[in-house]
Amino acid sequence: MSAEPMQRRLTAVDIRNRKGGQPVVSLTSYHAHTAAIIDQFVDFILVGDSLGMVMHGFESTVPVTLDMMILQGKAVMRGSHHALVVIDMPFASYEESPAVAFRNAARVMKETGCGAIKLEGGRYMAETVRFLTDRGIPVMGHIGLTPQSFNTLGGFKVQGRDEKGAEAIKADAVAIAEAGAFAIVVEGVVEPLAREITKLVSVPTIGIGASAECDGQILVLEDMLGLSPRVPKFVRRFGSLAGHIEEAVRAYADEVKARTFPASDNVYAVKKVEPTT
Repeated sequence: MSAEPMQRRLTAVDIRNRKGGQPVVSLTSYHAHTAAIIDQFVDFILVGDSLGMVMHGFESTVPVTLDMMILQGKAVMRGSHHALVVIDMPFASYEESPAVAFRNAARVMKETGCGAIKLEGGRYMAETVRFLTDRGIPVMGHIGLTPQSFNTLGGFKVQGRDEKGAEAIKADAVAIAEAGAFAIVVEGVVEPLAREITKLVSVPTIGIGASAECDGQILVLEDMLGLSPRVPKFVRRFGSLAGHIEEAVRAYADEVKARTFPASDNVYAVKKVEPTT
């Protein structure tokens, strides 16, 4: 009897082919255990540079390094088997030139085994996107509110509110799509603009703070689980784990102080040795 075939992991091409079809589901993950939990429900897992803020308490994603992304990318790959894993290229790892971007992106893919990388930027990054995709590296784009640029954007502000800004973001979307990106994250833009961009480009748009009309959606896992103290307007808390964790830790602390934990079933007894005759 033949063994059951191994489950095939989704690829960038699979995501690209979902344009206009069933919405693409995505969440972030930075750990093997959370990746294992969400893997069966999502189409791609993003190892986001948001880990700098979520895991390390940074005020932005700027301090995140390539080594940090590779370390967490390996963990997510070990924990998942079905979803495409996309890893963010962190700030200053790809902007210098297409050649530098290729060297760093190739390192990420070789060391983690992930299926794609994501980078931020519009028209000015189109040359880099084309350079990478021509050389076998699947690229997911990211336009609108680009967190790595929050210093030049003046903070985490909604984009595309005026006509000039909206036209610039539309041009960014078209440029990145035409350069070969298989999908584009559209973040923090006004709803009508996100809807228009989705109709404008030939690749799937993945919304975050955008529109339900996007071809897919992504959220930071910790935000939607209620683990983050403050979340943007566009996040819906589908869980409230912070309260459950607090309750569990309080119960643990109380039992330790009362010496009721560990109990007899939580410790190891001396093994009885039967006498020999």
